[in-house]
Amino acid sequence: MSASGLLLILKTGRKIPSLEGVPGDYEDWIAAGMGWDPHEVRVVDAAAGGELPDAAGIAGIAITGSGSMVTEQAPWMQCASDWLVAAVRVKVPVLGICFGHQLLAQALGGAVDYNPAGVEVGTATVTLTGAAAADPLFSVLPARLPAQVSHRQSVRALPPGATLLAHSAMEPHQGFAFGGHSWGVQFHPEFDERIIAFFVDNYRAILAEQGRSAEALHAAIRPAPESRLLLRRFAEIVRGSR
Repeated sequence: MSASGLLLILKTGRKIPSLEGVPGDYEDWIAAGMGWDPHEVRVVDAAAGGELPDAAGIAGIAITGSGSMVTEQAPWMQCASDWLVAAVRVKVPVLGICFGHQLLAQALGGAVDYNPAGVEVGTATVTLTGAAAADPLFSVLPARLPAQVSHRQSVRALPPGATLLAHSAMEPHQGFAFGGHSWGVQFHPEFDERIIAFFVDNYRAILAEQGRSAEALHAAIRPAPESRLLLRRFAEIVRGSR
């Protein structure tokens, strides 16, 4: 098989331990959400030092979430960042999700740090900006939609030249576009309501420190099928670019 037909998923972390009984991991949920043939997916574990191929030979790139923090500035993160910049330069379609969104934004000149509003976890309402209607990826989404979220750090400043596409009550940068072929989303379109419930429990102690109720967040969890449209549309964009 030609490498040009491959979707490369840059694995930057593993699911939380409490999800061990749930089949799959970030990369599996992303590929399934895109409807991508497993035989046409290559997973590179960046955090484990996996070898990154020539980006020009890849059809598209998706970057997973992670329990790591971009501000740790680990050597593997810098290697991945340099590689992503090269991929963006040659117009390979790129989609960063959660940690991947933050890593991509920082690589392109944005800034990442802890969200001063605290942990955003559970089901949030994401609102699209006016620019989203004309965006090749975000135009498939409704103007307001539920989405599963789980993060402590955020993109605090978008890269120069990036376009803001979405925000939520706790997160001003839920989505952005850069250069016509690259996107970042802070929310998790690959998560369903079952998966996000584990993340709410994972943050229970931190939520309590912030004076917030995990029970209330559990009660507010709801399906978010609209967000999954983004994965399907990204797959169409990648296939169309081959």
